Amino acid sequence: MAIPDPSAPAPTALHLALADRISRLIHEQELGSGSRLNENRLAEQLGVSRTPVRAALAHLASQGFVERKPNRGVELLAVPPLPPATAPDDAQDDAVLLRIARDRHHGHLPDYVSEKELMDRYQLGRPALRQALERLADLGVVERKLGYGWRFAADVLDRAARQESYRFRMVVEPAAIREPAFALPPGWAARMRERHEAFFRGPWDESLSIAFFEMNAAFHEGLAAASGNRYFLAAIQRQNRLRRLSNYDWRHGRERVEVNCREHLEMLDRLEAGDTELAALLMQRHLDVASKLRSGARDNAPA
Repeated sequence: MAIPDPSAPAPTALHLALADRISRLIHEQELGSGSRLNENRLAEQLGVSRTPVRAALAHLASQGFVERKPNRGVELLAVPPLPPATAPDDAQDDAVLLRIARDRHHGHLPDYVSEKELMDRYQLGRPALRQALERLADLGVVERKLGYGWRFAADVLDRAARQESYRFRMVVEPAAIREPAFALPPGWAARMRERHEAFFRGPWDESLSIAFFEMNAAFHEGLAAASGNRYFLAAIQRQNRLRRLSNYDWRHGRERVEVNCREHLEMLDRLEAGDTELAALLMQRHLDVASKLRSGARDNAPA
């Protein structure tokens, strides 16, 4: 077992959350002791930079679950326990991100903003605001400037670019399903089905839009990974990172959430039945319909 370093800085809330997500990935991918954990791959799967992933792995190392070995990378020593379901406080944290993202998308926040301005606007203390900004930074939405300033990323997904993104995905994602090596990982479909069905069981609230988008993104990224083609996976991971900049402002209501989930589940049914061609056609239709959903020039529909 790795020996904890008492001089190491305490992990932030973001690092602890990422450590939980890495633990979930270890369970989902059914990894065992001796498996290698690649920082670059984890950063891509989680949609963050390598720096917070490295900190999250350091936290897991301090608990004896992983160990960084010279010239060999990070090795899994023991499978960490499956983290508990999302805590109620997480929904409140997501609501803060949703408010910031919505205000930015609607032009209510400038390119450069100070922490003091944001604290006053959202009635938040500095620790809570910092946590929200760190999460947005790892999503590529903001970046820290000198002092207490932050800069929002340019809107790389304006209306024309979003249409181009959908047209691109309508070519790439059905093709990924048609790859000769396409195969769903064991247990992935069941876990994804459970995540989708959870949205049918509970009431819909705007603060759930982030969780809904992340579930949606995980579905499309998982199918790209199942293609067995690294280039399809890299393309969809990049699309997901770009979509995060404008997809947290959900305006289509619970009905569209359920339609989206049903369409995903129908694709899973076809894939589990071995009918990849019909699944590919369903994916193309799914993306085409989503590309036409608009309630405003800046709105977008996760698909």
